[in-house]
Amino acid sequence: MSDSLTSLINCGTKLWLDSIDPDLVRASRKLGATGATSNPIIVSNLIKTGRFDSEINAVMKTGASDNEIAWQITNQLVKDAQMVFEKVWSETQGNDGYVSFELDPLIEDTDLNLPHDDRVARYLELGKKWSAGHPNRMIKVPATPAGIDALEDLVAAGASLNVTLIFTARQYEAAREACWRGAQRRKSLDHFKSVYSIFVSRIDVYTEQQLPDLHEETQGQVGIVNAKNIWASNQKFWSGKSCPLQQEMIFASTGTKKPEDPKWKYVAALAGSDIQTNPPSTNDAIADSDVEFTRQIDSSTPKSVHQDIETNVDFVQLEQALMREGISKFAKPQQELITLIGEKRTAISIS
Repeated sequence: MSDSLTSLINCGTKLWLDSIDPDLVRASRKLGATGATSNPIIVSNLIKTGRFDSEINAVMKTGASDNEIAWQITNQLVKDAQMVFEKVWSETQGNDGYVSFELDPLIEDTDLNLPHDDRVARYLELGKKWSAGHPNRMIKVPATPAGIDALEDLVAAGASLNVTLIFTARQYEAAREACWRGAQRRKSLDHFKSVYSIFVSRIDVYTEQQLPDLHEETQGQVGIVNAKNIWASNQKFWSGKSCPLQQEMIFASTGTKKPEDPKWKYVAALAGSDIQTNPPSTNDAIADSDVEFTRQIDSSTPKSVHQDIETNVDFVQLEQALMREGISKFAKPQQELITLIGEKRTAISIS
């Protein structure tokens, strides 16, 4: 393992890979990663490589539909990654070593426009289905109104959850309260595990585009300050709940979007606690660097930056804009994946 990655892990960060590519999962485990996450973009891009055509062909022969094939392949990729991290899960008694499985993003597709109650029911149905028999699998549910309304019953049913697409404290608090209500309906808190994925760099992209008048020292720091504030709230809330396992933040969207920023800008700023899901390219850049990471998650930010954010950033508008974008970013790849499998089916039948 590189000295830089070692310093990141040693200062308190759990490193998860933002991919379920089998090759990258094995390589990242050797680098010190203890978990992984998946999403429709990752799965779609993997299928596009052609590396899994034989598996797709085998499932096609069973008579499965294009949509069923997409989910069977996704399930297998996640299962393979779970095997890599199963030892971590066992050694930590369920506190680490998870792989996240994202539920169908088409539930939130604006073109389908499912009624709210139908969306909630769908999250419950799929969450229970895909979590059953997988102790080191986390079910990813977005912090949409329907997603949040499904959390309590999913936790009560025994699922471990990764609440994703969180941009604001409002979303985090609603998700946290729902998960805690579900946990208290269990017979025991022994296996209760929830994490909350706060997206970081996307917020700074938004402020640069929509709020160009922020002070120079503030621009590019809103995502970091927001994540630190939510992290502190999470620490405070769970400190008195006597949960055997940690209920943690995941710092997601940690890849930098601006070429002039160091690849590890967000990794360094949030180092020292909880979980970071880093893109493979970010981990590679860290491994090749000579950066020594130290705990920064609870370091202070200038008061002027906080005041600028409080005065000029409308988090209601920010949340609405980034949620629309986030839902679209996941729904479209899922649709593309189903279409791609249909194209492969046609090609096979012709040949």
